Amino acid sequence: MSELKTTQSNSTLSNSLNLANPIVDYLKISKEALLQIKVILSQRKEPCEGIRVGVRTRGCSGLSYIIEYAVKDQNISKFDDVVIKEGIKIFIDPKVSMFLIGSEMIFKNDDLSAGFDFINPNEKGRCGCGESFNV
Repeated sequence: MSELKTTQSNSTLSNSLNLANPIVDYLKISKEALLQIKVILSQRKEPCEGIRVGVRTRGCSGLSYIIEYAVKDQNISKFDDVVIKEGIKIFIDPKVSMFLIGSEMIFKNDDLSAGFDFINPNEKGRCGCGESFNV
């Protein structure tokens, strides 16, 4: 499991993106997840700042994680929290931060599926298919 490390100072990042909460340490990113994020971002043709993590109401249990490209002037908020790992920016919707404290973002790859997931101690349960969770 990898620990979060910042590659820029808080003031540099804050000035470049005008963020209120520039660096957070409540979300760990596994090495496998970071590698997959790098691959996905390198294959994207349109410019983006990194990825953005959020939660929306969906599924049997009520909430579902959302991972999308973070695009300046489209879905990045000045209130977003940011994790920077090896130069990759992961923006976190501030409404989601309370759900992610102590969590780790991982990449799972097995015979049936591959994708990002979260090991989240705040979850009280998941639906049978694993698509949604509740807290």
